[in-house]
Amino acid sequence: MSALPTAERGSATWRLVKAESTLCVRDKVAPLWGIGFPLVLLIVLGSVPDLREPVEGSGGLTYFDLYVPVLVLFNLAILATASLPTTLAGYRENGVLRRMRTTPVGPARVLAAQLVANFAIAVVAMVLFLAVAGFGFGVDLPQHLPGFALAWLLAAGALLAIGLLITALAPGRGPATAIGTVLFFPMMFFAGLWVPISQMPPLLRDIAHYTPLGAGMGAFQDAYLGHFPSAVPLLTLAAYAVVCAFAAVRWFRWE
Repeated sequence: MSALPTAERGSATWRLVKAESTLCVRDKVAPLWGIGFPLVLLIVLGSVPDLREPVEGSGGLTYFDLYVPVLVLFNLAILATASLPTTLAGYRENGVLRRMRTTPVGPARVLAAQLVANFAIAVVAMVLFLAVAGFGFGVDLPQHLPGFALAWLLAAGALLAIGLLITALAPGRGPATAIGTVLFFPMMFFAGLWVPISQMPPLLRDIAHYTPLGAGMGAFQDAYLGHFPSAVPLLTLAAYAVVCAFAAVRWFRWE
């Protein structure tokens, strides 16, 4: 079969992106758990007066100030451990990727379309969380917006690469869900969902700095305090993105 002309390939890719985005919304995992649940949690936490008290060692940030970036990371973690891997592993399990290998579109574009769809949902969620926290509860935007944007992009890249790695290792939806669940709760713990990182014991605090969400939280905190994120969390996130993406490509199975 001859290759598609460049314009047709671009058009097919765009149609595939739109189709995968529609399916991603219909599947409800990404919008409900990635946006809806953390948004409700944000509103509930913002209504608790005790969470407006400053946290020791956080540069004057309150508990609620800290929960806003945690919930931004929560969204990325849901997409990486639930939405992306279960969808793509389901495609493999049902033979979708195998059948697409015989078409000019090819399965690689399915991966790209899924990444774009999940990335778009993550952008919407991040903007929505910051807007609700700011307009609804008076939480200031990060004082260093370019630093925050860079940290978010690296965090999104690291988490989505982890999602692709889960997809590469899981033969179907069931194993993908199991692997994602096992990873989700420790990652959220080290992001400070239950205990702020600054209040963790020294050993756990040191471990948190080198986990994907702990590094993301550290970079976010720097940006909120008006500083460009330090090199360690940014390099940690970049390392996760590169290593996990390389491993996912190396071990990915189409069928």
